Amino acid sequence: MALAVYACDPARSRGRRHPELPAPTRSEFQRDRDRVIHCSAFRRLVYKTQVFLNHEGDLFRTRLTHSLEVAQLGRSIARSLGLQEDLVEAIALSHDLGHTPFGHAGQDALNDCMADFGGFEHNLQSLRIVDRLEERYPDFDGLNLTFETREGILKHCAPRNARQIEDEEPVYADGAGGVGRRFLERSQPSLEAQLCNLADEIAYNAHDIDDGVRSGLITVAQLESVPLFNQYLEQTRARHPHLGDAKQDRRLLYETIRQMLSAQVYDVIEATGRQLQAVAPANVREVRASPALVQFSGEMRRASTELKQFLLRNLYRHPQVMATTNQARRIVRELFLTYMEAPQGMQPGFAARSEAARGNLDGGQARSRVVADFIAGMTDRFAVREHERITGERLLA
Repeated sequence: MALAVYACDPARSRGRRHPELPAPTRSEFQRDRDRVIHCSAFRRLVYKTQVFLNHEGDLFRTRLTHSLEVAQLGRSIARSLGLQEDLVEAIALSHDLGHTPFGHAGQDALNDCMADFGGFEHNLQSLRIVDRLEERYPDFDGLNLTFETREGILKHCAPRNARQIEDEEPVYADGAGGVGRRFLERSQPSLEAQLCNLADEIAYNAHDIDDGVRSGLITVAQLESVPLFNQYLEQTRARHPHLGDAKQDRRLLYETIRQMLSAQVYDVIEATGRQLQAVAPANVREVRASPALVQFSGEMRRASTELKQFLLRNLYRHPQVMATTNQARRIVRELFLTYMEAPQGMQPGFAARSEAARGNLDGGQARSRVVADFIAGMTDRFAVREHERITGERLLA
């Protein structure tokens, strides 16, 4: 399918932080995707969890499977809208690279530890990984991804952080600023980046229902109170009466989720199509100057919000989930304090960086960022093992 005029064209990419010759057989965005897939941070996602921690079961989603699901949803929608599929895939596969072990519990704990040192946010860490922390190429740090992929990775950013990012950005040929500029000007990213944000939400809601029911922490009976889910549950029962009760036949749940996913995808395509027709952006620059264009319809937005609120009350704040996440927070806090006091306990490269930062007159900010980089890069099981090695106590066994 031909690209729409408002799509990002790899031949017109704003470029990379470090100029490189083009690849002979791949577009710039294909190259980004391939670099992400081959990097160490991407492989670690297989042992970084979403809601359920790594020790709780082999079939629950991880950050890796979540990223793949976001990429699949994003590419399907992008194809229907004439957007750049390879860019969508590159953003989707890299958007969670900066997540800590133990899901949001780990991020919250590390943010608390870093409160006096600039805080911690996984979107910024994802950008930090692709710009600095990956060590694969002889001529530069990071993966040297295109502006467009980096823009999509940086989903949220406080003005203070955006100004710091801009201070370190190269001067692009068009003079439009770097990936932090839009947070200062309150403009929008590309449609491909907007699409990944929404695909992320759709994937989250669907797979957390699946994992929640699989775990036994929520039931199909409870979900019947959620209009978005119940609508497609009733349709599935009417079309497939032989499936019986979901307790005995998981195909009823799978088909309901599949129908719900499809409805959300079609809604995004239709609602976004209407917005694009009304605004009629002639190029990517006009997309960035317009209000957000990739969106649900008003009705679907309300229904999706109700589902998110249900999952917050009944799954994310379930006592069993809270008990394990409290243990996870403790692991992160104690690792942080240990490495701040004894940085030689980290892997050699991080220990050397911490030692080099020891004399900085910044109140320990540089050293703490090294410790945050090390902890954020851990998988769940490595963090558990490190904590046990240091404290002699086995948590989350």
